[in-house]
Amino acid sequence: MTQSRKTKVGIIGGGPSGLLLSQLLDLKGIDNVVLEKHSRDYVLGRIRAGVLEHGFAALMREAQCGERMDREGEIHEGFFIAHDGVKDRVDLHKHTGGNSVMVYGQTELTRDLYEARDKMGGEVIHEALDVTPHDLTSDAPWLTYRLGDDQYRIDCDYIVGADGFHGVSRKSIPKEVLTEYEKVYPFGWLGVLSRTKPVSPELIYAKTERGFALCSLRSQVLSRYYIQVPLTDRVEDWSDEAFWAELKARLPQDVAEALITGPSIEKSIAPLRSFVAEPMRYGNLFLAGDAAHIVPPTGARGLNSAASDIYYLYHALMDHYLKGDDAGLESYSEKALARVWKAQRFSWWMTSMLHSFPENSTYDRRLQQTELEYLMSSEAAMTSLAENYVGLPF
Repeated sequence: MTQSRKTKVGIIGGGPSGLLLSQLLDLKGIDNVVLEKHSRDYVLGRIRAGVLEHGFAALMREAQCGERMDREGEIHEGFFIAHDGVKDRVDLHKHTGGNSVMVYGQTELTRDLYEARDKMGGEVIHEALDVTPHDLTSDAPWLTYRLGDDQYRIDCDYIVGADGFHGVSRKSIPKEVLTEYEKVYPFGWLGVLSRTKPVSPELIYAKTERGFALCSLRSQVLSRYYIQVPLTDRVEDWSDEAFWAELKARLPQDVAEALITGPSIEKSIAPLRSFVAEPMRYGNLFLAGDAAHIVPPTGARGLNSAASDIYYLYHALMDHYLKGDDAGLESYSEKALARVWKAQRFSWWMTSMLHSFPENSTYDRRLQQTELEYLMSSEAAMTSLAENYVGLPF
């Protein structure tokens, strides 16, 4: 026998996007339920990016989840691009009229959202299996899922798919309705998390003939480093010693000499992909985050693009339930995609400028070098980079 209940908004996916939307809606008295196929420990165990746009940070505060972020997160007013043995600083604060980014790990952000949901008694159902949306083009869509041997049904006004690239939400849209755009890059990022003091107080993006590298951090005692590797490489191919040696070889000498190494806490390889699905609405199903779009991590736009989706959806649903105004829901896909494509452009540009592409000709490599030289010599180009990095307006 199937157990049934009703809610206003059914949210598929209990990552930061789904949890943030749930929290924001709950604060406005809009009933919702989150379905997550994994356990809470699994969700909190995922290591992801930690550079938040100023707009995302503001949204966390609006969700009453920003206290620990503001206390423990680090405000970064710039970052470095290392090339040809030198480091050039991009002054975000100067070139954006005072804006900055917040460096705060996604795991910590997700933990804050969980705690906020717990405090408000929000309903997040973990290990919900076989989640399936139904009747998406009707006025009464519904969800089914399974917990163990028990079957459940949730009747909704709207369904939000925030269940990632491999989730069920996008796959529920008929193929003839959906247009998908994709670019797969011929390399990945090998990332290492270590309990070591960061080599720099601000991020360092490094472009070298050996390949790209990034020096990042989670806190003053937790560092995150990346190097570009071929897609054929496996984590097992890289010992800690080999990783540190290759990272040092890609950094300016003074940075390499200051680098503190240590055992890896976590090590993984992430392939780089650009992906967009259009439209982001089908009937009363709305896609958000990785369910609709993915960017290479080079420009730190992935989590931030998801946050902009949530911003638009939150305001659209709030206008619907509190004002009877459906304009935001009707324009959601168009508005979200306009910002998504700008994030795609910026991530593609950063990736193209800073990585070594195996298929590049000598002409292509010379153009890369010229692009970087122009960036460092032009106030206008630097302003464009900075305003995209801190986050375009919602």
